[in-house]
Amino acid sequence: MKSANMKSANIVLAVAAALALTGSTVLAEQNLTGMVTKIDRTRSTIAIQPEQGGTVGSSAGLASEEFKAQDRSALDVVHAGDKVSYSIKETNGIKTIVKLEKQRSAAN
Repeated sequence: MKSANMKSANIVLAVAAALALTGSTVLAEQNLTGMVTKIDRTRSTIAIQPEQGGTVGSSAGLASEEFKAQDRSALDVVHAGDKVSYSIKETNGIKTIVKLEKQRSAAN
């Protein structure tokens, strides 16, 4: 009976470890909006100041954060000052833009 309990415990631990590894990748992808502050096309990086959400009365902006672009051609359609919606994925501490779209202005 001891052997069966040990086998069950090992299976539970293996499943938990597998879920932890795959779950962290799925949970790491985020959909955000912000303003492009800098683009370095030679390094395939973009700096974006995230849009503040839910804070009333705060005039202090959030700091820009630099991301690696998964698809370098996505950087060709945006410029500093553009408002964008973007998705990031963090893997091993490296944040990568996996989707980048310029937001339409209210005038268009």
